[in-house]
This record gives sequence, structure tokens and C-alpha cells, in this order.
Amino acid sequence: MCTYQTTSLTVRGSGKGPEGWFALSDATVYFDHPVHASAEHTLNIDLLNPGRSPGSRVAVELDPASARALAEAILAALKSAPANLLEPSKVESNVNRR
Repeated sequence: MCTYQTTSLTVRGSGKGPEGWFALSDATVYFDHPVHASAEHTLNIDLLNPGRSPGSRVAVELDPASARALAEAILAALKSAPANLLEPSKVESNVNRR
């Protein structure tokens, strides 16, 4: 069953697509039928920069167990990092330098 529950948020980061690295500004997370993954339902994450070409998008479809494991791994990595490194960066993205 689809929940149609969608969360959209602003993000700062980088993604790599067919044309190389690009800045990410938006994320959408939802639980629905996948386009490609071989599961009935997946947690879908779309990371994109709508100000760029349609190829400036990173899409992820994870089965529920994998999505939970990834979320836990992200939280564990953030918890283990020194607090001073978790402050918002005052340096602009170096995406164009790569």
C-alpha cells in the first residue's frame, strides 16, 4: 500500500551524475513502488538541483531493511564525529574544483 507521504527538504551537498559532480539543493523522501529496484515497495530518495539539467539528479530506491540500516549508519557516523566538525561549514562548496 502506498502512503503518498512525501517529505521534501533543502540540503547542501554534492552528487555525481553522468556529467560529473554537481551541487545538490533539494531532497525528496517517500515510500512507494520503485521504478527499478526488485521489491514491492521501497524507500525512495531523490537528491537534485532543479536549477541544472534534468541529469542533475541522484535517485536511490532501498528496501525497508536497507533503508533502516543506512539511516542507522548515518546517525552513528554523525554521533562519532567531533562536535566542532558538525557545525555548518562557512566555506562554499568546492564542487567546481574537482
